[in-house]
Parts: sequence; C-alpha cells; structure tokens
Amino acid sequence: MTALEFTSVVERMAPTLRPAAYNLTRDTDDAKDLVQETLLKAFVNRDKFKAGTNLKAWLYTIMRNTFINHYNKITKRSSSIDTTEYIQFHPSDARMIAVNGASGAFALEDIQEAIDRLPEDLKTPFMMYYVGYKYLEISDQLKLPIGTVKNRIHLARKELKQALLVYAYAD
Repeated sequence: MTALEFTSVVERMAPTLRPAAYNLTRDTDDAKDLVQETLLKAFVNRDKFKAGTNLKAWLYTIMRNTFINHYNKITKRSSSIDTTEYIQFHPSDARMIAVNGASGAFALEDIQEAIDRLPEDLKTPFMMYYVGYKYLEISDQLKLPIGTVKNRIHLARKELKQALLVYAYAD
C-alpha cells in the first residue's frame, strides 16, 4: 500500500473513530484530540502496518493505547494523596472486619463455583489469561488460533458475568 493510498483510507476511517474516542474520554474536545493523536501516530507508524490486515482494528488499538497511556500519565501525576483524613476516619471496629471477611469468603466461593461450572474449553484459556499468560502464549500452548483464544476468554467472561450478576453494582 502506497503512502497516498494509506492516507486516503485512514482519512476515510477517521469519522468512525470519533464515537469510540468519545466512549473512552466522555468529553467531546478530548475525543477530538484523541482521534487527532491517533491519526498522527498512524501516519508516523505507517510502516508498521501490515497490508492485508484490519486497518480499522489497528487504528482502534492505537487509539485505546494512546488513551490508556495518557490516563496513566495523569493518574501518576496526581497520585500523591494525603491519607491522614482517611486513616483518621477509617473504621477499625472488629465487627466490620468480620462481616467484610465473611461476605468476601462467600463471594470468593461463588466466583470459584462459577469458574468450575465453565466448560473446559473456556475455563482453560480463561484461567491461563487470569494467571498472567498473554494471548499469544495461550495460543501457542493450547495450539489454537489467537482469535479462538480471545473469543473463548470473552465467552468465559460473559458467562461469569451472568453467573455473578448478584454482585453487580446497582447504578
């Protein structure tokens, strides 16, 4: 793909990036900035794009990573929080700790049961991912295509979310 073709295709996809950018930032101006930064990075790293692969997914990945990196920078800058008030008002009642510990134990049991109920073809990749394996490592070890691994982890999460709906936060 020539530089001119690449530029043309990327510019046509720019409007499709805006809604996703807004979902990440929840601010119109920040979303515009994120899309602009994503396009800039795409043009600068054009040589890293492999022709024949999904350009839209590549752009979304750049955008998501850009957003995450920016978010991490902001949170690191503002991470010096004065916790003296928190410590002063932190409940140290032993009854509170026992209640929380007990409910935590019940939740943990429910989570373990939900994981045990997963079909083996979903549970194995999910647990490997949970303990820290990367998608590619799971794919290599299980001798499955990476797309299948990602799909099975997604399906496992979906089933767990449904099984543990009782623990969902009420908005």
